[in-house]
Amino acid sequence: MLSSLIVELIGSIAACLSTLCWVPQAFRAFKTRETKSISLLMQLMLTGAVVLWFVYGVFLMSWPLIISNAVSLVFVGTILGMKLRYG
Repeated sequence: MLSSLIVELIGSIAACLSTLCWVPQAFRAFKTRETKSISLLMQLMLTGAVVLWFVYGVFLMSWPLIISNAVSLVFVGTILGMKLRYG
C-alpha cells in the first residue's frame, strides 16, 4: 500500500499540472482579446466544476484540492470573463 506521503505527492503534482495547463490559454485570451474558438458552454461547465472541486476540497480540508482549484478558478474565471465580454 502506498504511504500517505506518496499519495499526497501524487495529488499535489496532479493539482499543479491541471492548474498550470490553463495559464497559456488565460494569457492568450487576455493578450489577444480573442475567444471565438472557446465554447461558452464548455467554459461555464468548467468554471462550475472548478468551483465544486474547490468546495469539495474545503469540506475534506485537502490543501492540494483547495489551493489548485482556487488558482484554477482565477484562470478559468478570467477566460470565462473574457469570453463573456469579447465573445
